[in-house]
Amino acid sequence: MGGTQWELPRRAVAELVGTAALVAVIVGSGIQAGGLSQDVGVQLLANSLASAIGLGLLIALFTPVSGAHLNPVVTLSVWWTGRRDGNGLTGRDVALYLTAQLAGAVAGALLAEAMFGRAPGGWSTQDRSAGHLLLGETVATAGLVLLIQGLDRIGRARLAPLAVAAYIAAAIWFTSSGSFANPAATVGRSFTDSFTGIAPASLPGFVTAQLLGGLLGAGLASLLYGGRPSSRSRVPN
Repeated sequence: MGGTQWELPRRAVAELVGTAALVAVIVGSGIQAGGLSQDVGVQLLANSLASAIGLGLLIALFTPVSGAHLNPVVTLSVWWTGRRDGNGLTGRDVALYLTAQLAGAVAGALLAEAMFGRAPGGWSTQDRSAGHLLLGETVATAGLVLLIQGLDRIGRARLAPLAVAAYIAAAIWFTSSGSFANPAATVGRSFTDSFTGIAPASLPGFVTAQLLGGLLGAGLASLLYGGRPSSRSRVPN
C-alpha cells in the first residue's frame, strides 16, 4: 500500500466527516419536515429526497479520498471480498474506518439536533423492533451491497453516486423499515427523538439485520457477477 504516513488518517477523517454530514442530512431533513407538515407522507417524501441527494453528493465528493464507504456494512463487504488482494483494505484500515464512521454518525445526529435548537443528547423513543421491519432492513441492506459490488464488478463504479442515491430514495419507500441500511447511521439516529430516530432497544435487531443483509448482498454479487471488485476494494491513492 503506497502513500505517505498521513494517508490512512486522511481517509479516516474523510469517513468521519462524510458520515457525520450524511447523518446530519438525514436527521436534519427529518426534523425540518416534521416542523413543516404533520402529514407523514409529506415528511417521508421530503426526508427521502434530501437523504438521497445528500448521499449522492457525499459519495461523489469523498470517493477519491476514502472510497466514500460512509457505512460499516460497505466497509466490511469491501474488506471481505478484497481480502486476498494486496491492494485491498487491511484490518487496520477497517478498524479505523468503522471507528470514524460511528463517531461521525453520532456527531452528525447531535449537530442536526443543535442546528434546530433542540437539546442534543436525548434518546429516541421510536420503537422499530417488529419482525417485518427487520426483514425490510435485511432486504434494504442486501440490495445496497449488491448494487455497489455489482457496479464495481462490471466496471461501472463511476455510476455509484447516482445509482446509490437513487436506490436509497426508492428503498426508503419500498421497504417497511425505511431503509436505514447503515449500522453507523442507525446508532447515530438513536440520539434523536424525531421522525428519523430509532430507540436504543431496537439497535441490536436492526444492526443484526443489516449485517445479514450485507452478507446476502455480497454473496449475490459474487454469484451473479463472479470475479472480484475492481475499484472500491482497493485503497484510494
